[in-house]
Amino acid sequence: MSTLFEPFTLRGTTIPNRIWMPPMCQYSAAPEGPGTGAPRDWHFAHYAARATGGTGLIVVEATAVSPEGRISPYDLGLWNDAQAEAFRRITRFLTEQGTVPAVQLTHSGRKASTDRTWKGGAPVGPDAYGWQPVAPSPLPFTAEHPVPTELTADGIRDIVGRFADAARRALTAGFEVVEIHGAHGYLLNEFLSPYSNHRTDAYGGSYENRTRFPLEVVDAVREVWPDDKPLFFRVSATDWLGENGWTADDTVRFAADLRAHGVDLLDVSTGGNAAGVHVPAGPGYQVPFANRVKAETSLPVAAVGLITEAGQAEKILVSGEADAVFLGRELLRNPSFARLAARELGAAVRVPEQYHRSV
Repeated sequence: MSTLFEPFTLRGTTIPNRIWMPPMCQYSAAPEGPGTGAPRDWHFAHYAARATGGTGLIVVEATAVSPEGRISPYDLGLWNDAQAEAFRRITRFLTEQGTVPAVQLTHSGRKASTDRTWKGGAPVGPDAYGWQPVAPSPLPFTAEHPVPTELTADGIRDIVGRFADAARRALTAGFEVVEIHGAHGYLLNEFLSPYSNHRTDAYGGSYENRTRFPLEVVDAVREVWPDDKPLFFRVSATDWLGENGWTADDTVRFAADLRAHGVDLLDVSTGGNAAGVHVPAGPGYQVPFANRVKAETSLPVAAVGLITEAGQAEKILVSGEADAVFLGRELLRNPSFARLAARELGAAVRVPEQYHRSV
């Protein structure tokens, strides 16, 4: 059997194959009104297509734990029960197709309140549904971004509670896996990195202090998330800033801490916390970071980053560099990647009965 199509079990959840879809924002929710932050027809069609295409696990895009935690006014959220109920249509369909539904919970910190990416992604103000961002320190992401409000200790505690509340709603919404977003320059990543965290209290300075808030979030989510369901954490393994930022050494150390706090898999990406940084992107360019975590810790890992071909993905798993692969842009281009990869590798993947002519 192809390793890419071997099931993978974490806690009480078995994922049918190792082809997974990472969270990719669609910026297609209503920015105001009763349906704010709730999935709409676009979201259903988007995720349903990848499920019928054979994807083993789908992580629904960055879903904010509070209105102020959104990247843009058009993001999804899980800060109220109506949003949770709206997700049930999606999770029910994914489950019916044999795909494991997951959701990424996030707070965007200083990178919040921006426009949709295809409109430039610039910061927006109250006249365009925007708000004042918060961060560990009053340091804007770029000169064009507003100076964020520095979070108080009470504000940090409130956000920890928001993550727990969102995880409870994720369960009622039908999700089988929760991923905590600690990457790409959003709030938890901002606390982790000395580049963006200049605090002098218990949440800044030393490695132990900078990891305190993210680990408090993990503990709060793990406490309400069932023991038989997996918890993922997405990390930027490096800021690409050398010793001035978060490093691969930090990530390996942090992975061990996450494991001890009940995280079941590390979703290993890179970058996003500093603008204008050169990233040596190329096929599989982030895989070595996942490989190092896997080699030096006991925490399972998933690799991401310009993985576009079945043979490439298979090689990553066979060589032991990762336990699963996330395909982002390729799944946007080709929702049926898993079915085509199974044919190429001589493996089997579930095909909806309605598509029997395609076998």
